[in-house]
Amino acid sequence: MNKNGNIGVTSENIFPIIKKFLYSDHEIFLRELVSNAVDATQKLKTLASVGEFKGELGDLTVRIKFDENTITISDRGIGMTAEEIDKYINQIAFSGAEEFVKKYKNNDAAAIIGHFGLGFYSSFMVSKKVEIITKSYQEGAQAMKWSCDGTPTYTMEECEKEDRGTDIILYIDDENKDFLNEQKISGLLTKYCRFLPVPIAFGKKKEWKDGKYVDTDEDNIINDTHPAWVRKPSELKEEDYKKFYQDLYPMSDEPLFWIHLNVDYPFHLTGILYFPRIKNNIDLQRNKIQLYCNQVFVTDSVEGIVPEFLTLLHGVIDSPDIPLNVSRSYLQSDQNVKKISSHITKKVADRLEEIFKNDRKQFEEKWDYLKLFIQYGMLTDEKFYDRASKFALVKDVDGKYYTLEEYKTLIKDNQTDKDGTLVYLYTTNKDEQYSYIQAAKDKGYSVLIMNGQLDVHAIGQFEQKLEKTRFVRVDSDTIDRLIAKEDANQISLSEEQREALQEIFKSQMPKLEKAEFMVTLEALGEHTNPVVLTQSEYMRRMREMSAMQPGMAFYGEMPDSYNLVLNTDHALVQDILAGEEAACSEKLQPIQADMKGWKARQADLREAQNKKKADEITEAEKEDMTNTNKKIADLREEINHILDEYAGGNKKVSQLIDLALLSNGMLKGEALSNFIKRSVEMIH
Repeated sequence: MNKNGNIGVTSENIFPIIKKFLYSDHEIFLRELVSNAVDATQKLKTLASVGEFKGELGDLTVRIKFDENTITISDRGIGMTAEEIDKYINQIAFSGAEEFVKKYKNNDAAAIIGHFGLGFYSSFMVSKKVEIITKSYQEGAQAMKWSCDGTPTYTMEECEKEDRGTDIILYIDDENKDFLNEQKISGLLTKYCRFLPVPIAFGKKKEWKDGKYVDTDEDNIINDTHPAWVRKPSELKEEDYKKFYQDLYPMSDEPLFWIHLNVDYPFHLTGILYFPRIKNNIDLQRNKIQLYCNQVFVTDSVEGIVPEFLTLLHGVIDSPDIPLNVSRSYLQSDQNVKKISSHITKKVADRLEEIFKNDRKQFEEKWDYLKLFIQYGMLTDEKFYDRASKFALVKDVDGKYYTLEEYKTLIKDNQTDKDGTLVYLYTTNKDEQYSYIQAAKDKGYSVLIMNGQLDVHAIGQFEQKLEKTRFVRVDSDTIDRLIAKEDANQISLSEEQREALQEIFKSQMPKLEKAEFMVTLEALGEHTNPVVLTQSEYMRRMREMSAMQPGMAFYGEMPDSYNLVLNTDHALVQDILAGEEAACSEKLQPIQADMKGWKARQADLREAQNKKKADEITEAEKEDMTNTNKKIADLREEINHILDEYAGGNKKVSQLIDLALLSNGMLKGEALSNFIKRSVEMIH
């Protein structure tokens, strides 16, 4: 039977459409044609298993060959009769090319091919002519040759073919000659076909001989037809899982553990998900889950297909319920995909809880690697938070691990403040914050280590989820104020003494880039340090979050705000104050007396003006207030000048400031050198 005809479409521009709109993804032609060859082979095996094909199956290898002009994909599957070519090749099921263009021209290639069943026609993305030579498995079948040059016109004629099956010959066009390359074809086969269930041969294996690689007689099989995820868990040993992981990700560290997925209802799903050893680099770990459909590679961009935190896992998911040829936007809205996503989340939570319950010691040993993954899940998936809050751990500075409930029980008696709020103390650096940690431990408090990439976000979540709970870094305030048990002790100093101490220390504070210092006074007890440097918990936390969260960059631009807290009970601070009074009182007394008079006048003027409306205050009264304020400012400047001179000559002031900076890791360079030099002088 010979036949010429037109492919059954209502317009003649199907091929320009394929060329133009599918061009960006044109490498998928090889995936489509090899997948078709595998399907044809699998169908023959099925027919043989039910007795409808009684011949010898023989070698079922799918073979890919190329020369300087063509790529050929050959199989020994069921083949096609002339009627089947007519049905499956010559009739393209869609209602009009113009409507097709309008509706789908912005989609990616995979979407269009999947929608119209155009898998075979993807070959025209790279070919100027395509031939099919095929012979059906049916007894007495006539071999047929079909040919098309990229127009709707085709020819079909009888031909000779010794064996059943199909050869598809692609005459590659000039724009796509780069596909006629061994390395290129090998790369595409490895990407898309490395786990197909039928052997795929590309050329022959090579061996090193006489200083060069030469072909052997053995087929170069590029795929593993029975990968680990399609086997039963009972068939696999620990080394099998580890070997498969190394096959997927050569040169990677061993995974922590894995989950073997095997679901038959309400959808089909197999796969193996591995927990990699991750610590601090979320972004580099993404796109490691490979999505397959019946062992055919679909994509490794699984965001939106699985929950965001699961993109940190590695491994393989395979489901025939995920369509092979559809766009990512379709995948993300498909109900089957959503069910699969929910199921995987549940299986991951089940597995983690199982390990935690059955082998707590192993779970704790692996926690530092698991922490980032579990925190990410808790922050981005409400259901996962509910499950994970039972086995999520916190670690204290002594290396002990607790669940959230266990830790709450441990600290609730000693770390509840006067308002009934449970205060969790934490450190981000054990060495830099050592003195603060020690001060907390001396009070009998426990301190957590929270130095991970997501800890600042986790802290915020815990404060929302856990009732009457506050997290405070150990260096964010003095120890008595971190967990305030009662109102702070009253400072028994006059206003002049307070102002004098603040100015003495403020005048000697260093000018550091992106840092602001406030000087405050507290009565902390005579045995507590004379000065303590603290940092606002709120502002520091906002800065840390701004580093990872778009829209908060303005916090990152703000300077760090520190409090230098002077302990007015300490002998050294009292000694500095006594020294100031002895050295400066004679100069200061007349200025301070003058200041009192002007402040009294300021108070009288303010009281008089407060009794009037703004428009009732005369210009003379306004000028009087301006002059009074200026006089007070001038006197304050005189007082500060005298105090600054005293402070500059008192080594103890600079020494105490530098000790506070040193305890926070903020004393460096020349300032550190000056501190050491001054320390030696003071020892002498």
